[in-house]
Amino acid sequence: MMSRIQTWLESFFSCSVLQANSPKFKELFPKNAKLEKVATGFQFTEGPVWIEQEKCLLFSDIPANKIYKLSHKNQVSLFKEPSYNSNGLTRDIQGRLLACEHGKRRVTRIETDGSVTILASVFQDKKLNSPNDIVVKSNGYIYFTDPPYGIKPEQQEQPTQGVYRLSPDGEEIVLLVSDFNKPNGLAFSTDETKLYIDDSQECHIRFFDVLKDGTLDNGRIFYDMKTDKAGLPDGMKIDTQGNIFCTGGGGVWVFSPEGEHLGTIATPEPPANCAWGDSDQRSLYITARTSIYKIRVNISGNSVF
Repeated sequence: MMSRIQTWLESFFSCSVLQANSPKFKELFPKNAKLEKVATGFQFTEGPVWIEQEKCLLFSDIPANKIYKLSHKNQVSLFKEPSYNSNGLTRDIQGRLLACEHGKRRVTRIETDGSVTILASVFQDKKLNSPNDIVVKSNGYIYFTDPPYGIKPEQQEQPTQGVYRLSPDGEEIVLLVSDFNKPNGLAFSTDETKLYIDDSQECHIRFFDVLKDGTLDNGRIFYDMKTDKAGLPDGMKIDTQGNIFCTGGGGVWVFSPEGEHLGTIATPEPPANCAWGDSDQRSLYITARTSIYKIRVNISGNSVF
């Protein structure tokens, strides 16, 4: 009897986690897919990135001023302290860790010897706001968002909340888009012809054509994510078939490349970011306030270098 009740509860929880708007949605997940809480006890988790060589997930705890390491056995250890309140993390094409640091208002790279290189901290002789999220194009160029979340209003020197492109060596920084209110998560389409960027204040995702010179053009609304559920558009990732996974109100929203809201992975805590992980890139790790969650998927994610 108890076994049947447990099976029913697990089935009910699984169904409540996967809130489908389209029959296509559940095709993205294994039968009886479950959302697992794999670590907890943090202050505000963000910036997950999978490190395949070490079979681990790195993630930021912004107010704790730390970067943690989560092993494939769900064991947590300290990776870096202080992290200078790092937020978004990713890797460059050589596999080095890149970090958006709220505390120092900069983008940094950790070299193979452990030293830190500052890639960007100013634009046109003014301090950046607080670099937030970051992606790398296959040619090595770095794109990042710069909202003012990590600073007080009187500390802001930049006249805009921009989206920037940075050369791999940090020598060139270009302001690509200046009309966002709170630019946040960003992700390239699988063929890198589109860049998706969400605006947390406006509660929508925009997307842009990526021109041959790496600049952006033809920005338009991809999806309006306004909802009365807790959470805002934030971190974003794309799978190998072009489906977009974006954290937002109530969980992780999943969209087709055509802009159809396929469904939502409901999370117990408001999510901030997500990342593909495990060796097959078929686990979606979700940073949600005090915890890290994980759910298996059928389609592998677009891996980070």
